[in-house]
Amino acid sequence: MIELKVPTLGESVTEATVATWFKKPGEAVEIDEMLCELETDKVTIEVPSSVSGIISKIVAKEGETVGLDALLAVIEEKTPSEMETMIKNSTQKTVSSSEENKTSSVTDTKNSPSAEKIIKEKKLDASLIKGSGKDGRIMKEDVQGISVLKTEKDTSGDTVVEERVKMTRLRQTIASRLKEAQNTAAMLTTFNEADLTEIIKLRKSFKDQFFDKHAVKLGFMSFFVKACCKALEEVPEVNAEIDNEYIVYKKYINMGVAVGTDNGLVVPVLKNADHLSFSMIEKEINRLGTLARDGKLSIADMSGGTFTISNGGIYGSLLSSPILNAPQSGILGMHKIQERPIVVDGEIKVRPMMYLALSYDHRIVDGKGAVTFLIRVKENLEDPRRLLIDL
Repeated sequence: MIELKVPTLGESVTEATVATWFKKPGEAVEIDEMLCELETDKVTIEVPSSVSGIISKIVAKEGETVGLDALLAVIEEKTPSEMETMIKNSTQKTVSSSEENKTSSVTDTKNSPSAEKIIKEKKLDASLIKGSGKDGRIMKEDVQGISVLKTEKDTSGDTVVEERVKMTRLRQTIASRLKEAQNTAAMLTTFNEADLTEIIKLRKSFKDQFFDKHAVKLGFMSFFVKACCKALEEVPEVNAEIDNEYIVYKKYINMGVAVGTDNGLVVPVLKNADHLSFSMIEKEINRLGTLARDGKLSIADMSGGTFTISNGGIYGSLLSSPILNAPQSGILGMHKIQERPIVVDGEIKVRPMMYLALSYDHRIVDGKGAVTFLIRVKENLEDPRRLLIDL
């Protein structure tokens, strides 16, 4: 008998909730086949089987909270020949009923097992559900908590439709962490603006050569990551955090990049960003962004951040005050690039401008440090040559 236990959940995560079982006691399972999903405060983790065999017993039921190394199930291990016979018998039964289940089988292969289970239990119409997974695949978060639509008439006789959806654990965690940051930190925001003329020229001049050599596009984010890294080296308190009565100064820079997904805000982390080249930053951002959109970020992908960049500009935001990603002491808000008239050498010019916002923890960072940091970011963006000659 093989014991299936809760795997390592990641940094600072000590418990999870058993969300969905894909197998029942007595059913066959192959090695590496997904058995269940665990929900943590940060991500959903799929737990695979380490052996081939039969599910003998499920110990942790759906909805139960389990700690590290807790027993989830017991598997009776089978030899390859025994499994081959079992699979053959199971396949014959499946073929005999394939025609009557043909329609539902197509749906099963498209959606995640946990989502399909909820759809069947609640008798939902999958064709009306918008999937957030790859190629429109319906994920558990898309259907979790959906209840029957409430339809009634308002006072003027018009039809009113309401849908009551339970918050996912990720959304609840986002809400509590953001409110905690507001309640704990002495949060303040300072603003500036940057003329992105030179970056736009540089990208236009080298975008084709850059792509041909590195097989990735040269975006704006790599310039912002580089600019922030240089500024953090000069103002290290923005890269620090409070631990009780101590201030912890990080001698490394792990840059969090906030990504909005259909399931909520996540912050994957570029580890040791100060040592990455432009191409390495762009490749890593693409990789993490794809994982975020597909709901496949791991705990490791989102752990260890020391500073965060949030780009509200992709949604059209002109100016905002970002909330700290606790326990970090600083977050940079990027915004929409908009052509505006400004004075250059005594003349009015139309330039592509972006408002920058730095929210910081005033318990660690003084006004002088915050303003200095933002000015350095501005200088590095307006003259990106500074990044190349280490100014």
